[in-house]
Amino acid sequence: MDFIVFIVAMGALVYGADFIIKESERIALHFNISHFVIGATLVAFGTSLPEMAASMMAAAQDKSDMAIANVVGSITFNITLVLGVVFFMSKKMLPKRNLFTQDSAWVILPIVIFFIIIQDGLIGRFDALLLLSIMIGYLIFLFTESKEDFEEELNKNIEKEKFNWTKSILLLSTGFILTIGGADFVIDSSSNIARTFGVSEWVIGLFLISFGTSLPELVVSIVAARKGNAEMSIGNIIGSNVANISMVLGGASLLHPLSINLQTSSFDLFIMASASITLLFIIANKLYNKVGAMFLLIILALFINHSI
Repeated sequence: MDFIVFIVAMGALVYGADFIIKESERIALHFNISHFVIGATLVAFGTSLPEMAASMMAAAQDKSDMAIANVVGSITFNITLVLGVVFFMSKKMLPKRNLFTQDSAWVILPIVIFFIIIQDGLIGRFDALLLLSIMIGYLIFLFTESKEDFEEELNKNIEKEKFNWTKSILLLSTGFILTIGGADFVIDSSSNIARTFGVSEWVIGLFLISFGTSLPELVVSIVAARKGNAEMSIGNIIGSNVANISMVLGGASLLHPLSINLQTSSFDLFIMASASITLLFIIANKLYNKVGAMFLLIILALFINHSI
C-alpha cells in the first residue's frame, strides 16, 4: 500500500509543480514582465520545485537524512541519468554557447561550498544563508546573460492563450495543494517503506525520492535535445543543480538545521562530486556524444551497484 501511496504522491508532487510553473508564467506575461525575466527565474526555480517541496517537508519532520539524500541523489541522477540519456540519444550536439567558459563555475562552485560547510556534520542556519547567497549570485549571472538564451525556455502556447484570472488562481491553488500534499505523503510513505524493508531513510531519499523528483529535468532535457537545443538540455541541468544545492538545501536547513553522517554517506558524496567533475570534463572537451554518455552511465552504474 505504501508503494501505491508513494507513486500517487510523487505524481501529485511533479504535476503540482508543473501547474505552478505554467501558471506563474501565465500571470507574469499578463503583467507584461519580460520574457527574459520569466525565463531566467524559471530556469533557476522551475524544475527544482519538487526537490524543494520534498526536502523542506523532510526537514520539517526532522528527517535530515532524507532531506540531504534527496539533493545528493537528484544531482547525481540529473548529471548521470538525464545527461547520459540525452547524450546517448542525440546524434549531433553542437552548442553555439561556450559552456565551459560561461557555465563551468556553476558546475563545481556549489559542490565545493557544500563540501566545506558539511565538514562539521551539520548544515545550520548560517550555512543556509550562505547557500541561499549562491542562488542570488546565480540569478545575477542569469540576468546578465543573453536574453535569447532564456526566451527559448518559455512555453509559447501560454502567451497566445487568453488570460483568465479565475482559471489561473484555481490552477495555481491546485498546484500548491498537489505539491505540498504530495510532498507530505511522499515523505510519510517513504519512511514506512524504509522501515518495512529495513533500509535507511538516506537510501530511500537517495533513490526513490530523488529519482522521482528528477523526472521534470529528464523530460525537459530530452524534449530540448530532440529539438536540437543542446544548450537548453545542459543548461537546465546546471541550473537545476545550482538550485538544488542553494535553494533546496538552503531553504530546508533554514527551516530546520540538518545533520549528516559523513562516514556513512561518503561514497554517495564522492559519486556526486565525481559526476560533477565528469560533467566539467565533458563540456571542456565537448564530448556531447555517446562517449560522454558512457562516462556518465558508468558512474550511474557504480552509484546504483554500491547502494544495492
